[in-house]
Amino acid sequence: MKFILFRIIRTFTVHLLRYLYNANLISTNMRLFFLVPLFFIEIQTFAQIPADSLMTNVQSELIREMAMLGKANQPPYYLAYRINDIRSVSIMSSFGSLVSNTTNHSRTMFTDLRVGDYDLDNTHANENLEEHDYDENASSNVSELPLENHTKAMQFVIWHETQDAYRRALEVFKKVKNNKIPEGATTTHTHDFSKEISSVHVDPPQKNVQEFIDQQEWTEKIKRITRSFLNTPEIIEGEASVQAGVERKYFLSSEGSRIAQNRTFVYLHISGSIRADDGDVVPLYQSYFAFDPEHLPSEEAMLQDVDKMIVKLKLLGKAPLAEPYSGPAILYARAAGVFFHEIFGHRVEGHRLKDKTDGQTFKDKLKEQVLPKTLSVVFDPTLQNFNGQALNGFYQYDDEGVMGQKVTVVEKGILKTFLMSRSPIENFPNSNGHGRGQANSETVSRQSNLIIENDKTVGMNDLRKMLVSECKKQKKAYGYLFMDVVGGFTTTQRYMPNAFNIFPTEVYRVYVDGRPDELVRGVDLIGTPLAMFAEITAADDNRQVFTGFCGAESGSVPVTAISPSLFVKRIETQRKPVTQVEKAILEKPYAK
Repeated sequence: MKFILFRIIRTFTVHLLRYLYNANLISTNMRLFFLVPLFFIEIQTFAQIPADSLMTNVQSELIREMAMLGKANQPPYYLAYRINDIRSVSIMSSFGSLVSNTTNHSRTMFTDLRVGDYDLDNTHANENLEEHDYDENASSNVSELPLENHTKAMQFVIWHETQDAYRRALEVFKKVKNNKIPEGATTTHTHDFSKEISSVHVDPPQKNVQEFIDQQEWTEKIKRITRSFLNTPEIIEGEASVQAGVERKYFLSSEGSRIAQNRTFVYLHISGSIRADDGDVVPLYQSYFAFDPEHLPSEEAMLQDVDKMIVKLKLLGKAPLAEPYSGPAILYARAAGVFFHEIFGHRVEGHRLKDKTDGQTFKDKLKEQVLPKTLSVVFDPTLQNFNGQALNGFYQYDDEGVMGQKVTVVEKGILKTFLMSRSPIENFPNSNGHGRGQANSETVSRQSNLIIENDKTVGMNDLRKMLVSECKKQKKAYGYLFMDVVGGFTTTQRYMPNAFNIFPTEVYRVYVDGRPDELVRGVDLIGTPLAMFAEITAADDNRQVFTGFCGAESGSVPVTAISPSLFVKRIETQRKPVTQVEKAILEKPYAK
């Protein structure tokens, strides 16, 4: 309760100070004065933590670099270093045998240096500039830091990367100024970078990855998990992998932010494929995620999941290929989560509204109804668990040093806001803690934990009745039930069709005449977003979690989707691409 109250007070204070600062009602010194009393608890905690030599080295060099560059004719107004220090273990097994067992340690630093000011800087988008001017500037700002905290070696790398980043930023900024939109033009201008309150937060030092996970124990465990695939001759792939790691993410900026936050992760992935009667390869997947190996399901539970997977694979091997279809469907909870992530989530990422090449689906729909009145959409990176399940999209601070915030994007069907990084858009001048990027990428606004909330729930049996009833209205012999998916993708660019494609792995025909549900294969769920939003009719009362990674402009970031099952009046499917494997000439040596 104390932590919750402190966080509420702190969040309120951040918003108050941000308002006063943006309104030029307080100075930097006054802002620090206000910060001291309310953050005293955090500062006291930080003082008790042992010194972090990496942070000390980077902080010292940041101060030195800014002082030196401050003497230039066009000095930078902002400099930040984002460092991902990751120690990981990766183990893979196939058909009961070890395939690989590796450890890795990496330190990746991204340098964000800005020339100009908050209003206009070297990141300013201008249609007269070549795209490679920006791409080269971002990709060149990545470097590998020494794995040892050797002061001089670290100083050298930081010095070298900073001066190169300054040269590139200065060159691009000159082009930006030369191509600046004339005064009086009708184009709306927004600031290039938002003013945010700096933060100080340092987690205790991370444990070593060998202390985090027992490699020998898990090597034997995943070998046993994949051994079951040996008993089914038709199966052509039976693999399992576990990737575990301890990550320490640093963020230090010339504005005064000093953040070192820890993240631990364990991903366990099982995959199996079978050769269907017609030669098509049909896969199934099972994934688990936890912040600690002890919180993964038991080995017995995972072996049971493998047995279920094998049963389904055998059924899929003999299942009929589905025909292209347009009609009613139920998206089971996990499938609905991916569905919302792709068709909705990417279209409320704020940076897209500054991109003239983007379709900007929701740019002019603020305060309008975009979803059924019973549905709300929330993004909450502060939520660490849901119904006892760890959430992959959890973080304390985003990759621009801004505290993660719960954001209600849609409330009872009405579009309220967008996901924001420190790149402002019209009417949204500040970040809401969703500036994210892979270690080697610049940050943009990205999704975190997507949560679909439903005010009017119905049971699954009622959803099935609605499905059958709508099939009769549309004169369809059957509707579809999408039980599980492996992922999907979407396009938002205006020069390409604004469409999405979801990849189901377990799909059933639900027949109007009461026949048992029929498992089918070869189905891809496709469509365009606005058409699909209009077809969402009802949702059930059982929300489930889909854990994954999202790839977009700023690389791959961990995300979660939490959704109930949905009834949709009309969906569209197409056939999957077919992967053929010839029938074996020789019998497997262990087939008997």
